[in-house]
Amino acid sequence: MHLDLVSGLLWYVVFLFSTVCHEAAHAWSALKLGDDTAARGGQVSLSPWPHVRREPFGMVVVPLLSWFAGGWLLGWASAPYDPQWARQHPRHAALMALAGPAANLALVLACGLLLRLGYEWHVFAPPLKVAAARLAVGVDAGWPELAAQFLSIGVSLNLLLFLFNLVPLPPLDGSSLPLLWLSPASAERYQNALRSPAFAMLGIFLASRLVSPILPKLLLGATSVLYPSIRFH
Repeated sequence: MHLDLVSGLLWYVVFLFSTVCHEAAHAWSALKLGDDTAARGGQVSLSPWPHVRREPFGMVVVPLLSWFAGGWLLGWASAPYDPQWARQHPRHAALMALAGPAANLALVLACGLLLRLGYEWHVFAPPLKVAAARLAVGVDAGWPELAAQFLSIGVSLNLLLFLFNLVPLPPLDGSSLPLLWLSPASAERYQNALRSPAFAMLGIFLASRLVSPILPKLLLGATSVLYPSIRFH
């Protein structure tokens, strides 16, 4: 039970930090591109509070309940923006949307680099079997093992968030990709179509079905980058 609670706490801390970075990236990029809606709500911040205040169920209640019920975290967050600004500047809106997944990719690379450095410095070792929370293990019990698990979750969860949000279906961030190339008139029609609730439900369902079988293969690929001389199955 103690180990389950520690593992759950690590997953939740990584989820909270990763989600805050994702939403803060949306808010910061929108501010730089001309929309201060999220900034006025305090969301250009790495403090969890303004993000939790906006989505308490998605960032606290549902993640904790889903962990205790099924051993996996489910949750969501959001950053407000001005729809009129998005209609007038569709390319800016697309860049704002893509900033969130970009933040998750940066966290994947940062956690991966720390895992590799820990391996080089003999703090971490390769796992016997690859899992989302075991891309590395500590050479000693205590903080090295906790750090290895924390960084492993950081790679796995942010890789999942990056892939999931890049699926080009509404309401996910990747659905904004076409706005980078569409003409203003076509962009407006496309944005109107994205607002359909039916599209949103279908998009989340299809994205989960697409990403689920891909993620284990990508985690194996990540371990091959971390440990080029070791072959995992």
